Amino acid sequence: MSIARHPVKRRGLAFKLSLMILTGTAVIFTAAFGYNYIYSRNQILKNVETNAQNLTLAAVNRIETVLRGVEKDPSYLAHALSEKKFDHQTLLGRVEALLNTNPDIFGSAVAFDPYAFDPESLYFAPYYYRDGISLKLKLIYLGNKLYQYFFWDWYQIPKELERAVWSEPYFDEGAGNIIMSTYSIPFSRINGKKRVFTGIVTADISLDWLVDIVSRLSPYGSGYAFLISQSGVFVTHPDREAIMRESIFSVAEAANDRELRETGRAMIRGETGFVALKKHFSGQKAIIGTAGFGILFLVIVLISGTITRPLRTLAGKAAEIARGNLDIEVTEVKSNDEIGELSRSFDNMKVALKEYIANLAETTAAKERYESELKIARTIQMSFLPKNFPPFPENVEFDIYATLDSAKEVGGDLYDFFLLDEDHLFFSIGDVSGKGVPAALFMAATKTLMKGTAGRDMAPSEVLSRVNRELCLGNDSMMFVTVFCGILNFRTGEVLYSNAGHNPPLILRAGQPPEWLTLPDGFFLGTMEDSVYETRQILLAPGDMLLLYTDGVTEAMNGDKFFYEERRLIRVTEDHGHEPPENLVREILRSVRDFAGSEPQSDDITMLALSFRRRAENPS
Repeated sequence: MSIARHPVKRRGLAFKLSLMILTGTAVIFTAAFGYNYIYSRNQILKNVETNAQNLTLAAVNRIETVLRGVEKDPSYLAHALSEKKFDHQTLLGRVEALLNTNPDIFGSAVAFDPYAFDPESLYFAPYYYRDGISLKLKLIYLGNKLYQYFFWDWYQIPKELERAVWSEPYFDEGAGNIIMSTYSIPFSRINGKKRVFTGIVTADISLDWLVDIVSRLSPYGSGYAFLISQSGVFVTHPDREAIMRESIFSVAEAANDRELRETGRAMIRGETGFVALKKHFSGQKAIIGTAGFGILFLVIVLISGTITRPLRTLAGKAAEIARGNLDIEVTEVKSNDEIGELSRSFDNMKVALKEYIANLAETTAAKERYESELKIARTIQMSFLPKNFPPFPENVEFDIYATLDSAKEVGGDLYDFFLLDEDHLFFSIGDVSGKGVPAALFMAATKTLMKGTAGRDMAPSEVLSRVNRELCLGNDSMMFVTVFCGILNFRTGEVLYSNAGHNPPLILRAGQPPEWLTLPDGFFLGTMEDSVYETRQILLAPGDMLLLYTDGVTEAMNGDKFFYEERRLIRVTEDHGHEPPENLVREILRSVRDFAGSEPQSDDITMLALSFRRRAENPS
C-alpha cells in the first residue's frame, strides 16, 4: 500500500508581512490622502499662485530700485570723463566720492585703455573698494603682466557693444571674497574730429542683500524662492551649497526632470507663469504624510513583532558566532518559511566560516609577501636614479639637484644626469603614461636607453630619435613617455636641448622674472617610429637656472578639487629662484604638499633644478 505525499504549500514571511502591511496601508493612506487631494488641492494651488506672484513682484521692484540707483553714479562719472580730462588726484577723488555717496556700491574702478591716461604706462586702473571688516575705503591699482585687465570680459564686452553691461554674478576671490556683479559703462573722448574709446567705469555690488531679499520669500511658510543668472546658475538658493556651484539645468539633469529643464529655459527667456514642480532641494514634508507614516510605522511594529520573534532568537545565536564561538548549537525552527530555512543555513554558515578563516590567513600572508616585494621593487627603482648630492663636487661651474616622490610604491617618472666629458653634462626628465609596476618597468627601460645612447658628439634630438625607435619595438601595450633632455657646456654656458611632448621648463635668469622655455615640437616616445625631433640652443649666464618638472607638480589637487597650476609654481620660483637648486626644489615640494593638504597624491612628483654658476677657465 503506497501513500501519496503532496508537497506542503509554503506561505513565506514576505507573503505574511505584505498581506498585513498592505491592508493597514490601504486604510490609512486612502483616508488621509484622499481627503487632502479631493477637498484641498485646487484651493491651495490657487492661493499659492496668487501669493507667489505678489511676493515675486514686490521683490523684483525692490531689486530694480537698487540696481537703477547703482547705475546712475558710474554713468555720471563716465559722462564727465568723456567731456574732460582729470589729473590723477582729481580722478581718485571722483571715484572715492562715488562710493561715499552710494553705500550700495561695493567697489568702483576707472580702467583706461592702454596709454590713454599716462603715455608712459601700459596699465592704469585705480580701484576703490570697501574693506570687508572695517568697511573703510581702500585703493589698489589693477593691471600687471599676470592680470591684463583690457582682455577681460568686464572690459571687452562693453567696449565692443559700446553700451553699459551688467556682468554675470561671480565670486570675487580678490578684495571682497563675496558674490558680486559688475556694472561696466564705456566712455570716449574727442580725438581730432572723431570720438575714440578711452576706457571703462565699473561699479561692483555685493549680492548679499539680494540673497537676503529672496530668502525672505516663503510662500505659505513651506515654500522657498531662488534667483538664477542669465546662464541658469543659482545666485540665491535656500541651500547655500548650491549658490554659484549648481544651476537649474544641473539639478534637472541630476533628477532627469525634463519639466524643470524647460522651466529653466523659460526663466532665462524672461517668461512668467505658474508650474507645479517636484521638490529638488527642500527637505520639508507634508504634515499629513508625516502623520500617516508614523501611524503606519506603529502598525508595522505591532505586526512584525509577532512574526519575527524567531528571528530574535537567531540573532542571539548569530552574535555568539560573530564573537568567534563557531561551536554553538543553533536551535532548529520547524517551519517551512524563510525563518526555517535561515535556521538551517546557520549550521552551514559555521562550516563555511571555519574554512574562510583558514583561507583568510593564507591570503593575508600572501598579501604581506606582495607588499614586501613592492617595497623591494621601489628600492631597486630608486637605485636607478642619482641620489647623492652634490654629485660632482669637483665641478664648481654648475650645481644640480633632483627629487622624485612616487604616488604609489613604484612609479613612472624619471630623471637622470651624467657627465659626457670634462666639459659637458647631459640631463633629462620624463613622465611615463600610467602608474604602478608597468610604468616603472617602462621608466627603467627609457632611462637605460637614454644613458646608453647619449654621447659627446650626439645632439639631444638624435638621442630622442634613437630611444624612440627602440621603445617602439614590441610596445604592444602602447605605453609612452614624455621626455625633455639637454646638454650643458659648463665651460661656455651653452645648452642644447630637445623635447618629446614634455612640460616646458622654467628658466630663471638673474634679476629677471621666471619665464617658460620655448620648446620645439616633438611627439612623445614609444608610439611612432618615424617621429622627428629638433635641437635648440640657449646661453646661460652665471647665476641662471633651469627648473624641469613633471605634471605631478602643476596638477596636484587639494580637497576642493582645484589644481596647483603654473601660477603657483611661478610664484614660488620668484620667491626662491635666487637660492641654490636644492633649496628651490624643496620649497616647491613643500608648497605643493601644503596646497594638497590631506588629499591623497594622485601622480608622481619629480623636479630637477640646474644652476650655472660660472664659466670654466680655459686650460693653459
